[in-house]
Amino acid sequence: MTRPAKRSLTLRGHRTSVSLEDEFWQAFRDIAAERGQPINDLVAEIDEARDLQCGLATEIRLFVLRHFRNR
Repeated sequence: MTRPAKRSLTLRGHRTSVSLEDEFWQAFRDIAAERGQPINDLVAEIDEARDLQCGLATEIRLFVLRHFRNR
């Protein structure tokens, strides 16, 4: 696994970044493509559902994990 790298996103019209490992970032992009959904829309969906005690990068990792566990 690689070290986390900053990834730029647009969340509800505002630029933001999350630190994710290459493997999680690629899996996240693959899931968005599989769903036919722009990555920024998927991030907004995850952000809206998350507990604010949990960071966005952590929520993205958990989303990826749940996605593959549920297959």
